Amino acid sequence: MTGPAFLQVEVTDSTQDDLHRLASEGAPAGTAILARRQDLGRGSRGRAWESDEGGMWLSVLWRGDPSGAQLLSLRAGLEVAAQLEVLGLSPRLKWPNDVLVEDRKVGGILCEGRWQGQQAGWVVIGVGLNVRNVPPAAARFPAASLVHWLPGIEAAPLARRLAPRLAALSGDARLTADEMTRWHARDWLWGRHVRGPVEGRVDGITPAGRLIVHGGNARRELVAGDGLEL
Repeated sequence: MTGPAFLQVEVTDSTQDDLHRLASEGAPAGTAILARRQDLGRGSRGRAWESDEGGMWLSVLWRGDPSGAQLLSLRAGLEVAAQLEVLGLSPRLKWPNDVLVEDRKVGGILCEGRWQGQQAGWVVIGVGLNVRNVPPAAARFPAASLVHWLPGIEAAPLARRLAPRLAALSGDARLTADEMTRWHARDWLWGRHVRGPVEGRVDGITPAGRLIVHGGNARRELVAGDGLEL
């Protein structure tokens, strides 16, 4: 390949796996795959992700400074939210990787890195959005599709606008003041009470992307791998 390609497929097991394979063959940053349907889509913690026709099942190849790779899901969330805002919605972000509209989950982000020996190789940024598909009835969080608010929305044009922005995400190891401000404006968890892995009130995130929880006189900072319970 001589440049980043935007590939559209009808059906695949997983756009994440497809793009990891292309990355291992030398695909450049910005290469993207959009599927109409995934048969083995996955979300965070290895959970199955329903990926029926009508949704946006997009994976984008990112190659950059690995020191900030742990922040890519937050930065990707900000980009997804910005694109939905252009369409007239008021999206919120639920740390670390959920996209909400009116307290209903419309999508999620999955970032998976691969190593080549001792060196970081690449990250595949996956974005799944319920666009025109029927949202999963058994979801752990109330779900909805974007067509509920935007009757004319289609997945492919949204994916094409989003893909180059994801490929260009910063690899800085700390969120900038502007990114912190934008996150705070969309932070769905701010001020909410959480029960686990520690009980307390959420007080935003740190520039390193950790969730701040105050419980009693203690302050805890949770990393994205911690299991959050509301």
